Amino acid sequence: MARPGMFQRLQRAARADGISIPGMGLRVLVLLLFAIFFGLPLIWIVLAPTKTDTQLLDWPPLAFGSLDRALLAWKNLFGYGENSVAIWSRNSVVYTISSLLLSIAISLPAGYALAISRFAGRQFLLWATLISMILPGSALVLPLFLEMSLVRLTNTPWSVILPAGFFPFGVYLTYIFYATSLPKDLLAAARVDGCSEFQMFYYIGLPLARTLFGLLIFIAFTSNWNNYFLPLVMLNDDRLYNLPLGIQALISGTSALRPTFATDLPIRRAEVALAGLLLIVPVVIIFLFSQRYVVSGALTGSTKE
Repeated sequence: MARPGMFQRLQRAARADGISIPGMGLRVLVLLLFAIFFGLPLIWIVLAPTKTDTQLLDWPPLAFGSLDRALLAWKNLFGYGENSVAIWSRNSVVYTISSLLLSIAISLPAGYALAISRFAGRQFLLWATLISMILPGSALVLPLFLEMSLVRLTNTPWSVILPAGFFPFGVYLTYIFYATSLPKDLLAAARVDGCSEFQMFYYIGLPLARTLFGLLIFIAFTSNWNNYFLPLVMLNDDRLYNLPLGIQALISGTSALRPTFATDLPIRRAEVALAGLLLIVPVVIIFLFSQRYVVSGALTGSTKE
C-alpha cells in the first residue's frame, strides 16, 4: 500500500481535530510564514561568517562562502585583545549560572510560602512582588547601583550576580502555580503524619513543580545571558564584562559596522555575525532541552482542579 501524501495526512489531522480543510490550510500557511519570518535571519547569521565583507554586500543573502573564511573569522574574533572574547564568554557562563541558581533557590521557596501560608504582611509582599515584576529593569538599576556601592561590591562579579538573582517574576509565577495546583488536602494529610513545613516543601512541593522548574530555568537563563544594562552600570574593568557588553565594546572599538572608523584590527561584519552566534547558540540549546517544560509550564495557573 502506498504511503499517504502530505495532503491526505493533513486531511486526517484536520478530521481528528475537528477542523475543516481550509482551516487546516490557513493554520499551515500561518505557521509557514512564521517559520520563514523567524528562520531566515537565523540562517543568514549562520552563513554570514563564511563570507568576506565584499561577498556579504554583493552576494545573495543566503549564499554560502567558504569554511576557510569561517575559520578565519573565528581566529580573528578570539584573537581580539588578550583572549577577550573567551574571557567574556567565561564571565557570561559564571554570571548566568550563578544568578540562575540563586534565583531558583529563592523563587521556589518564596512562591511556595506565599501560596500556602497566611501571615501578617503577606498581601503586601504579593503586591510588592507584582509591582517589582511590572517595573522596567532600567528603573531598578540606579537603586541597585547605590546598594552595591554601599557595600563596596561595584566592579566585582557579585554586583552582577546578586541583583540578577532578584527574580520577582519567578516568585509570582511559583506562587500562582502552587496556589492553583497544590492540593490542600494533601498538605493537611502530611501535617497529620507529622511532616514539618520543610519536609512538605521537599517531598510534595518540589516534585510537583517539575514543569514549572523547567520554565523558570529557561526564563532566568535567557534573561541573565542577555543581561546588558546591569553590567554596563556596575562594571568598569573590561576583563569583567559579560558577552553582550563585551561584544558591544568590540563593535564600538573597531570598524566592523563603521567603515570610516580607522583601525587595523581584523574585526569585520563576518566576525560580528559570529559573535552574534555565540550569543544565540546557548539560548537555542537550553530551549531545545527545556522545550517540553516551557510549553507545559507556560500554562501554569491557567486551570484549577
